[in-house]
Amino acid sequence: MKNKIALKLTLYFAAALLIFALVVGSSFRFLFWQHTEALKRAELEQRAVKIAQAMVDTREQVTAWQERMAQKQADEGGKEGKRQEQRPGGGGGQFGGWGYASMLRFLSSSAADDVWIVDLENNLEVSDHKGGPSRIITYKDLPPDADKVVKEAFRGKTVFGQGFSPLLQVPTLTVATPIQDKNGAIIGVVLLHSPLSGMEEAAGQGMKILWVSAGIALLLASVFSLLFSLKFTKPLNMMKRTAEEMAEGDYAVRSGVQQNDEIGELGKALDILGERLELASQESAKLDQLRKDFIANISHELRTPVTVIRGSLEAICDKVVDTPEQIEEYHRQMLSESIFLQRLINDLLDLSRLQNHNFQIEKTQLNLCDVVQDVVRSSQHIGKRKAINVEIKSDVDIYPFNGDYGRLRQMLMIFLDNAIKFSPLGSTVEVLLTGNVLKVVDHGCGIPAKDLPHVFERFYKTRVETNKSGTGLGLAIAKEIAERHDIKVSMTSEPDVATVVIMTLPVTDKTIA
Repeated sequence: MKNKIALKLTLYFAAALLIFALVVGSSFRFLFWQHTEALKRAELEQRAVKIAQAMVDTREQVTAWQERMAQKQADEGGKEGKRQEQRPGGGGGQFGGWGYASMLRFLSSSAADDVWIVDLENNLEVSDHKGGPSRIITYKDLPPDADKVVKEAFRGKTVFGQGFSPLLQVPTLTVATPIQDKNGAIIGVVLLHSPLSGMEEAAGQGMKILWVSAGIALLLASVFSLLFSLKFTKPLNMMKRTAEEMAEGDYAVRSGVQQNDEIGELGKALDILGERLELASQESAKLDQLRKDFIANISHELRTPVTVIRGSLEAICDKVVDTPEQIEEYHRQMLSESIFLQRLINDLLDLSRLQNHNFQIEKTQLNLCDVVQDVVRSSQHIGKRKAINVEIKSDVDIYPFNGDYGRLRQMLMIFLDNAIKFSPLGSTVEVLLTGNVLKVVDHGCGIPAKDLPHVFERFYKTRVETNKSGTGLGLAIAKEIAERHDIKVSMTSEPDVATVVIMTLPVTDKTIA
């Protein structure tokens, strides 16, 4: 499957939500039951206390009525006494008589719960909660656990229990509370029974609602988690495709991920990697092309003098030329070509050394003006052959510089040699040192605009008659020397007007010791 991470995230979210629902459901059921039972207990206790108080009030009223009747009987004679015996409410036990029994039936009927009364003689009065006749249950029929509840109530405590459930044949919560007269004496116990079926139904209904809600939430969460997972994995898939295309060699591809988070940072890092790989690929291709061009150029440059030398030697050995004058001319030609070969080889060695950063040049503190004047003096002798005047103009006599005297002289000699080579007879070559800028100016044929960007490349030579003897390495060597001394070199040219080599020197505040 393409979106394995999305599927895993969806399953993780669903599992987490399911576990959450189970924990919440279990906690809800437990806490709901505890809370409901606590409310039920408080309600039963309050009702039992009221029933006990009502029973005491009724007993006092009956007792007061009986005392009045007794007094009246004493006053009116025995006849009234007989009538009293015939009045309803007579019965055995502490709570016998029609008043208590009628009240007990009324309370059970109105409360929709069973109300039992236990007196001091362990007589049990049980009324049907529907208001029917009393059930035939005696105290000895109570379960052992129920008997403990009654005994605790006779000690003055309000006690809860569920030991009456087997007798009532339904799960029941019972509260037992003492009946105390106005003097505080315990004269009986009220047992109030309430079935737990309502609590179980309420808890079941609550759980049903909870599970339905959890199911809907799980369904919606699964849908949204799938959508969010797909959105989360989309940039990862984009970066995967980008990496695969890069592995195939397409370094121009980009992930295009734009997010302000860790995934966005990963996408940016991948794009930066692509840019660097693309640059490295371009540089590699460029270096490969330079290598091919170098081999082609060096082969071309070596072929001509070797061919000339070999041809001359073959002509001499085969006696094609035999006069002293011809032999001398061939010898001069071979000497000239060998000198060119030596110069080419020396230039190649110099360029190779300078391009190798492990090759150390010997830098010392020197006065750059001395180097410039030394080069100008040497160039003036070369310029005399073409009646070219080499002039120097400087706004300072001392310019502190840290460099290799020999290499700096070699760099300036290359620029001045080229300036003299391409200058017409009787012209002037100027060397100008102004501030931190050193210029070499000639007024020769100049360099065409199309050739100007390539003048510092190896073996690049302008196709003019005056440049036949050049190796094409001089300016490349000069540029390498300049870069090793932190000198920025550039060239401008206007054909038949002026060509200017511009050397921007590093600024220094050091002084000559």
